[in-house]
Amino acid sequence: MIAVLQRVSQGSVSIENKIIGSINHGLVIFLGVMNTDEKKDGDFLAKKIADFRIFNDKEHKMNRSVKDVGGSILVISQFTLCSNWRKGLRPSFINAASPKKGEHLYQDFLQKLTARGILVQSGKFGAMMKVNLINDGPVTFVLDSKKM
Repeated sequence: MIAVLQRVSQGSVSIENKIIGSINHGLVIFLGVMNTDEKKDGDFLAKKIADFRIFNDKEHKMNRSVKDVGGSILVISQFTLCSNWRKGLRPSFINAASPKKGEHLYQDFLQKLTARGILVQSGKFGAMMKVNLINDGPVTFVLDSKKM
């Protein structure tokens, strides 16, 4: 699983001009599910992200987690993170999980974050969405569960 985390002051996702998820202070996560991923990949990322100290303390050092600051998380499924772009000029998506497997592991990931006491909003798996966010920092991290 690949998760792109962006620390935000606000974020929202909409489908056909209707907002289906929004947060204020917290994280927007773009999540790509690979065909080799299992539940343990989501477990690893959910635990890491919930406790990942990327929010500033009073000394402006990244010393606090999204839980510590009372932040929320907006998760967007994004299979394009699983692309193979090395050969040619058009990306291949053969490394992405099938829609059924991808959605199952995506929903499981959402539940794991929620179980850690974090308010979680989400997009709609497989839908065309518009994502708006204001990156706070900017602060962006790419986490790959296969590089544990």
